[in-house]
Amino acid sequence: MGTAQDIWTTGASTPLALGDLLLNLGIAGTLAFGLGLHYRTFGSTLASRESFSKVFPFIALTTALLISIVKSSLALSLGLVGALSIVHFRTPVKEPEELAYIFLAITIGLGLGADFRIATVASTGLILGLVTLVQLRSRRVATRNLYINLGIANEGNEPTSAALAPLHAILARHCRSVDLRRMDTERERLELTYFVDVRDVAVLGGLTAELERAFPSIRVTLLDQGRMPSL
Repeated sequence: MGTAQDIWTTGASTPLALGDLLLNLGIAGTLAFGLGLHYRTFGSTLASRESFSKVFPFIALTTALLISIVKSSLALSLGLVGALSIVHFRTPVKEPEELAYIFLAITIGLGLGADFRIATVASTGLILGLVTLVQLRSRRVATRNLYINLGIANEGNEPTSAALAPLHAILARHCRSVDLRRMDTERERLELTYFVDVRDVAVLGGLTAELERAFPSIRVTLLDQGRMPSL
């Protein structure tokens, strides 16, 4: 068994093959470009996917280069632990989807930096393929949950039920489900908030038009529940 000095000397420095490094960087860049294309096509975040996806090649290539250099020197790997301990990211990632894509970009760099080319390429293709299937399936069966706020003039001080009955009938014809969440009554106005489920946003045009025909003075406000800002 070798001494501690022998082990240190053996692992201290390993020649870095330039050809293998360039090959790994080329594969990492290609996979990162495909990852960005996938994110722009199937991503659902509110942020600009076009600008955010441009970061993926930098992340993957930098990680691959870093791992390739560190694995060739034990001293560098020990120094890296101390260097990374003082790195702090001050801009938080607000969307879990963004974090998932960033993590995959880092994983691509790690795998190729460690020379696991086949495993990295195959795993990345499998992951993106599964995500694509899930996204396509969710788009086919997707529903849209909306809050609809309606303001109706209470002309002639008519009873509330007289306005609610035709209003509910109109909503039921256009929405899969209708749930009254809030009702505020005043002497001259009625404020209603519904939580509805529609299969396609295209039906909202017909819904709004029919509401305006039935209630000429109505005020309609739509709010996508899935896009409400988190407090």
